[in-house]
Amino acid sequence: MIAITGAAGFIGSNLAHALARDGHDLLLVDREPTAEKSPNLAGLKNSNVLRHDAFVEQLEGHRIAPDAIFHLGACSSTTETNWDFLTDVNIRYSQRLWSWCAAVGRPFIYASSAATYGDGKMGFNDRTPPEKLRPLNLYGRSKNDFDAWVLGQVAAGKHAPPKWAGLKFFNVYGPREAHKHRMASVVWHARRQILETGEMRLFRSNDPAIADGEQRRDFVFVGDCVDHMTWLWTSAAANAIYNSGTGTARTFLDLTRAVFTALHREPRIVYIDMPPDVAGQYQNYTQADMSRLREAGYTRPPTALEAGVARTLSGTM
Repeated sequence: MIAITGAAGFIGSNLAHALARDGHDLLLVDREPTAEKSPNLAGLKNSNVLRHDAFVEQLEGHRIAPDAIFHLGACSSTTETNWDFLTDVNIRYSQRLWSWCAAVGRPFIYASSAATYGDGKMGFNDRTPPEKLRPLNLYGRSKNDFDAWVLGQVAAGKHAPPKWAGLKFFNVYGPREAHKHRMASVVWHARRQILETGEMRLFRSNDPAIADGEQRRDFVFVGDCVDHMTWLWTSAAANAIYNSGTGTARTFLDLTRAVFTALHREPRIVYIDMPPDVAGQYQNYTQADMSRLREAGYTRPPTALEAGVARTLSGTM
């Protein structure tokens, strides 16, 4: 039995469907499923559902013992300001799962985030020590703090899971993210806006050196992220923190045009000012350094942006 926390969420539900197709029995861990998230789990067989709090209590009470834990559950809001809440949900809860996997010898694959890299001045290399990074928001800080704790445990020679990996997800898009609303990918927002209004609104650049729409991100298809996770789980790759992206930065204009093309529409793009709570922590450029994963033996090419957008809008993985 494989446990997935955050199973009803975006990346978690796509992972669940991939593992189910491979014949795995699943324990789907999340908060109480909402009407918006429930469709993400539709059609999953050989699975049971458990609340996140009951899950960790049953683990520590020796009442369940999954063969591996994929820990994707977290508060992922980049505008969350309650540090105590983020510490409890994104750090302490993760530490408890890590400690259980270390104690009983189970693999632990967890979600970090490219938000740990902050404004990118230190680059986007997954070998950079967490203490050198400066995230732009508290969400990124919570993920970076857990990465630092993990590496500290390993460096100190403390008991660790026999197989573990942290994945710094970049700008992920794909099926099953409608429930994220404001935090959903640009692909999701573009589709909705184009179908409703015939046009797409993009943020004006907040950097004089960057033209409107030329902000660049590493947009990665969720199917690639799922593949990175499952490969690290089953391969002999070294235990480490890895970027999960494509290794190529594309502009918001590229992405928007790909959505118009997939919808068979002529591009109509307008520019709007950034909301104040976004402007101060906006990343104008991200590009994953994928060399560590490649050196570990991962050889599959990333899904091209245009192909990934087309698959997303058709609802296929």
